[in-house]
Amino acid sequence: MQYNFDEIISRKDNFSAKYDELNLKYGRDDLIPMWIADMDFRTAQPIIDAMKNRLEQGIFGYVSRPDSYFESVCQWYSRKHNWNVESKYMSHSHGVIPGLVMMMNDFTSPGDKIIIQSPVYNEFFEIVQDHGRELVISPLKLTNGRYEMDYEDFEAKVKTGVKMFFLCNPHNPVGRVWTKEELMKIGEICLRHGVQVVSDEIHCELVYGNNKYTPFASISKEFFQNSITCISPSKTFNLAGLQSSIIIFGNEKQKNRYDYLLQINDIKRNNCFSLVATEAAYRYGEEWLNQLLVYLKGNIDFVYNYCKENIPKIKPNIPEATYLIWIDCKDLGMTADQLKNFMTNEAKLGLGLWYGEESKDHVRMNIACPRTIVEQALLRLKAAVDTLQ
Repeated sequence: MQYNFDEIISRKDNFSAKYDELNLKYGRDDLIPMWIADMDFRTAQPIIDAMKNRLEQGIFGYVSRPDSYFESVCQWYSRKHNWNVESKYMSHSHGVIPGLVMMMNDFTSPGDKIIIQSPVYNEFFEIVQDHGRELVISPLKLTNGRYEMDYEDFEAKVKTGVKMFFLCNPHNPVGRVWTKEELMKIGEICLRHGVQVVSDEIHCELVYGNNKYTPFASISKEFFQNSITCISPSKTFNLAGLQSSIIIFGNEKQKNRYDYLLQINDIKRNNCFSLVATEAAYRYGEEWLNQLLVYLKGNIDFVYNYCKENIPKIKPNIPEATYLIWIDCKDLGMTADQLKNFMTNEAKLGLGLWYGEESKDHVRMNIACPRTIVEQALLRLKAAVDTLQ
């Protein structure tokens, strides 16, 4: 089946946070929304069909989770990523971030140190601080335009008593697909110092070209046992509103504890639509995904080439993964507050604006939308930058 990613689909009555919360987040609602990480594309037809079939049953009571649900995840990871993880290690979560919060709260104590690598997804900062843990930041290094892990800085900081590491693999917002060698280095440091790795791998299917995603836990038995992996079809297949994620444990005691917490908080079940959508995505969504990746790469190249030719002060990266472009705005010579005001009130774009101190001269642009919308955004950006000259 051929999918049309150029189709403009109105989200006016879609109850879309991306559109409806613009005024709440930016103080105005006339922006092109390119901030929150969901797509303006219709999802794969097999997923829609599975949900239609479920809808037509007309009964929406509590659901049980069939064995085929987690088995579909196992089969996908075995075939696509050569990771033969068993379903007995998998648990349910309503989302990656809710899962991270539950695990952090139960597997660490108030005041414990949690390390992250900045710039990184803003929720990492917030959940650590909001739940009474001590945030430790090991900044990524920017070397010849490419972000790399600073192993010396990371190890020096984990030696201070860090208990848990939130890894972002692939990385949001800088778009790196960490290589197996990079993951091995950081994983060995964590093993040496007793730091548990919790790896957010939600963007793992959105990888371009010859870049290869490596599940952190697949590298060795020791890494598997020292890690918890968080995955979801939500970014890949535009299903975030269904709130369904999978947590993969390498430690049986921790899995049993987590399952117990789901039970006593009565949050152990999928909703009836996430149940069928998730399985349909992993079983039948690959054709749609392959076409999506070609389209997204076209959008990425379009942004890069347009800025190079028309707005040279704006320097977008070419991400190895995700549909998020990390844009260097240093040449505008603005403070973080000035840059936020400029993008919001002059360019009239709703962009991602804060991912740690290291992000103060960068913005994040979500290009998972029809190319005509990307073009409109770039025209607005060019017009705004031209007024500075």
